Amino acid sequence: MARLFAGHAVSETAATRVHFRAGPEAVWNRVVFYEEVPGSPPFLLRAFLPRPLGTEGDKTRVGERVRCVYRESELVKRITVVEPARLLQFEVVEQNLGIEGCVLTQGGSYQFFPCGDGTDVALVTDYRAFLHPRHLWRPLEALLVRSLHRHILGAVRAALLPAGSLARAAVLPSQCFHR
Repeated sequence: MARLFAGHAVSETAATRVHFRAGPEAVWNRVVFYEEVPGSPPFLLRAFLPRPLGTEGDKTRVGERVRCVYRESELVKRITVVEPARLLQFEVVEQNLGIEGCVLTQGGSYQFFPCGDGTDVALVTDYRAFLHPRHLWRPLEALLVRSLHRHILGAVRAALLPAGSLARAAVLPSQCFHR
């Protein structure tokens, strides 16, 4: 695709906000990166991204490099901000996923907001997009990133459920307004 549709890089940001019926500390303690989510990713992610296998490194320390391992590829995130139960931010310092001619991930964050009976979490991804025309590719990229975010946040929700619970780990929309 990059050969046919590549153009100058454009910075993009995608954010997904959801509500958890748990306190900020409980949600913070269950945050995972995409590469740490158990089970198989949804079809859309399997179709466009290599299969994630896990991570190496500590995401709770500023300056730590977290190596995200994929089948025959990797991504390295450097943790830039750690404010427990408030903000986890990282930058991508290496990306070798085979999609670099289309999308280059720059970084992201998990932002936590107390809200009513629980916590709202905003998962943000910053990336550089190379595919043009943008009016065609931007909605497809947004769909992919939204699927990625919902997969990750669904895993956080599942981790918050009581052990042995058969309750579904639905991702609920944000219930509070945040700037």
